[in-house]
Amino acid sequence: MQQLSSIEIERIKSLFSKADCLIISAGAGMGVDSGLPDFRGNQGMWRAYPELGKQRIDFTEIANPAAFKCQPHLAWGFYGHRLALYRQTMPHQGFNLLKQLAEKLELPYFVFTSNVDGQFQKAGFDPNQIYECHGSIHHLQCSEPCQLTTWSANELTPEIDHQNCQWLGQLPLCPHCGTLSRPNILMFNDHAWVSQRHTQQARRLENFLEAHNQPLVIEIGAGTAIPTVRYFSERFAPQLIRINPREATLPSKGGVSIAENALSGIRSVYQIFVE
Repeated sequence: MQQLSSIEIERIKSLFSKADCLIISAGAGMGVDSGLPDFRGNQGMWRAYPELGKQRIDFTEIANPAAFKCQPHLAWGFYGHRLALYRQTMPHQGFNLLKQLAEKLELPYFVFTSNVDGQFQKAGFDPNQIYECHGSIHHLQCSEPCQLTTWSANELTPEIDHQNCQWLGQLPLCPHCGTLSRPNILMFNDHAWVSQRHTQQARRLENFLEAHNQPLVIEIGAGTAIPTVRYFSERFAPQLIRINPREATLPSKGGVSIAENALSGIRSVYQIFVE
């Protein structure tokens, strides 16, 4: 764990003293300490899914509606494995420390995340206080789509040939029209994403921000390759604490930078207020 300097500690205390709410913004790096892959570069993804490496299929190709049309068993093999993985993964202690920090300092919170894994909900965060900007693997939609509706993936039980990254048995189908279903995730080149849940979450986030004047953002594990989370966080600089082991550079307006992994960085902040 990084030893914060006295200047950094005082700066963090100052940021919290001015804040009337806490925004937790999280990218793929948030899940690494729980054992989840972040797919940073093809090599990382191909280590997790060797069959995709054999076929030289990169993330933008498999995380794409076209994959469900051209290779549905492979596409569902990839997403079905991830669904099962996310279900069995327990959120690391950093999630709980963030909740405790908000409670201890009596700060209302909202979560902004690009992760589709549902780990914040699993860690006990209020689902009505979470904005999943890229959707959720725990919800499904029609691949056409025939209707602008989504439904829970709770009844789906993935059976996967892990070696070949193939979905086994009957593919998941839309209950309305019988066409292939897909995760309700915003993919690359995606013109068929049903944004119903996203729109509802976005409206709740807007209402939250309108009700508070001094948000403080703790950003965790948000990279620059797909910078959705970073762009959102930087709107609030210098009221920003950025936790990132490799891409910790701050925007021109400043903030506090902690070059650590998610759990270690969160613990560094948390310990300031528990001593």
